[in-house]
Amino acid sequence: METIKVLKVKQSVLANNDSRANELRNELRKKNIFLINVMSSPGSGKTTLLVNLINRLKQHLRIGVMEADMDAKVDAETVSSKTGVKTIQLNTTGECHLDAKMTSEGVAGLGEDEFDLIFLENIGNLVCPAEFDTGATLNLVILSVPEGDDKPIKYPLMFTVGDAFVFTKIDALSLFDFDFKKAEESILKVNKEAKFFPVSAKTDEGMDKLASYILEVVTSYKNQ
Repeated sequence: METIKVLKVKQSVLANNDSRANELRNELRKKNIFLINVMSSPGSGKTTLLVNLINRLKQHLRIGVMEADMDAKVDAETVSSKTGVKTIQLNTTGECHLDAKMTSEGVAGLGEDEFDLIFLENIGNLVCPAEFDTGATLNLVILSVPEGDDKPIKYPLMFTVGDAFVFTKIDALSLFDFDFKKAEESILKVNKEAKFFPVSAKTDEGMDKLASYILEVVTSYKNQ
């Protein structure tokens, strides 16, 4: 019987993506542009958080936004209308994540020379986006109170690749059994450098601290 050839397709795809991600990161570094990749499950409050955050930061930084979804442009329209910053929609037509090539195309479409900071709102998914490096300077992971504090245990890769973790919808704490200490400890087991920000984009609790952190890291990056 003829020997069956087995190709490590996923490894090859990821290796190629990592190479392109590093190229994009270097390109953005040369242009002094900070790229934040925002990841979470659907319905965690990514868009609402971004609108609140952008309106706090836009007087200090030139901001652009890339909204990624499988289809439609609802979130891009929301961000554009509520913040006034330049926003484009990236539709993947079936892909459950953005990779470095897609991100690079999005950055080019946005017109990267105009910006200090670009937000990429990745597709709502706790699995696929974590596997593909987008070339971002920082990965911001959102976990909402209604989702529960066990997500870091169930989806460890997402919480391994993140840099900063935002616990959203804390105004709903009285309605859900969410243990901040448990969630933080689970994340710290796989990511010792993790930073945590409990917030409510609805009541504004914690938003000043998150905005100050982002302004600080972007300013530090641009001054290097």
